[in-house]
Amino acid sequence: MRRMFFLAIAAVIFAAAAFGFQNRGTQGGRGQQPTPNADPYANNAAPGATQFPLAAPAGKDSNAFNVAPPGAVNQGAFDPLKWKYGNAFDAPAGSKIWNPVKLKMMQGGKVTGGTLFNSTDPAIYCAMANAGYDFIWTEMQHDTRDWGAVGRMWRTCPDAKAVPGVRVAYTVEREIQHALDAGALVVVVPTVDTLEEAIEARNWAYFPPLGRRSQGGGQAFDASMWGNVPGGYRNTINDNVVLILMIETLEGLKNADAIAKVPGVTAVFAASGDLGNFSGYRQTTPDYERAINIVHDAAIKAGVRLCGPVAWRDRPDFTCFQAGSEVAAITRGVAAELGPLANTQGKPEVGPFAQPRR
Repeated sequence: MRRMFFLAIAAVIFAAAAFGFQNRGTQGGRGQQPTPNADPYANNAAPGATQFPLAAPAGKDSNAFNVAPPGAVNQGAFDPLKWKYGNAFDAPAGSKIWNPVKLKMMQGGKVTGGTLFNSTDPAIYCAMANAGYDFIWTEMQHDTRDWGAVGRMWRTCPDAKAVPGVRVAYTVEREIQHALDAGALVVVVPTVDTLEEAIEARNWAYFPPLGRRSQGGGQAFDASMWGNVPGGYRNTINDNVVLILMIETLEGLKNADAIAKVPGVTAVFAASGDLGNFSGYRQTTPDYERAINIVHDAAIKAGVRLCGPVAWRDRPDFTCFQAGSEVAAITRGVAAELGPLANTQGKPEVGPFAQPRR
């Protein structure tokens, strides 16, 4: 009798193990599909057991370019200009914005981005991301960091109060897709001079049909980052990404109206430093102020947000700002913490600390 009891227990354990193995890799147990993933190899077909009823016959020309299979939406000869985009990646009905920066911009609130200029330490990034900013402006235009270091920082505290953002170096596929695949929710593109550059930046920031972003994977799709957002990352990110284009040159000013009107542009940034650099005039001079006002007018006419340095937080119509770096934040924080005790060190008459410190 005891032997029968142990055999029964063993059978139950074996059945449970088999059931668990069968469901491993699914989310929520039996009857649910694995979490959507951009990895093309995540759900490989079983070798020799998968049927492809609409596949071209082996060794034969299927004439697919000229004739669509029965039931296809796009009939007739293939023409990309007439292609009706499918609904496989539509956001679910009633989907809500989950990026707090995008939501705040849509509501007209003032958005701040703290600048992480040269640190690669996840602890410093996370401290900045929980300090009170809306997003972190990770600097990739003027710093020598690599994308691996940036990705490690962003995935350390994806639930921080400030979302990951970045200023990329170029309006190119590699830069913008590296940023987004690593998890960026705010993308700032510098030195946009022409309508064509604005369209290129937009194309790499958005999935089709609005843009040309490739679905190649990356940690943004992981459940530990944005893989489990309501509606799914692929289907909702086009509604949640924030794209900011910087106007910094005389050529950019010439084309500011066209740049701001590109569909998908969330905001234009009046570059306080480089508009002076490229115009030859300093802030408060009439020529400089004219340049800033050209960007202002372009944003107003296009109905997009207007960004600038945080010192302009009270300037009319500016609602999006770049704040100081991590070094500046430490300096300001220490000064605020110490108050009158700051810089009251003793003054020895001899030794390396005898001389005034610069």
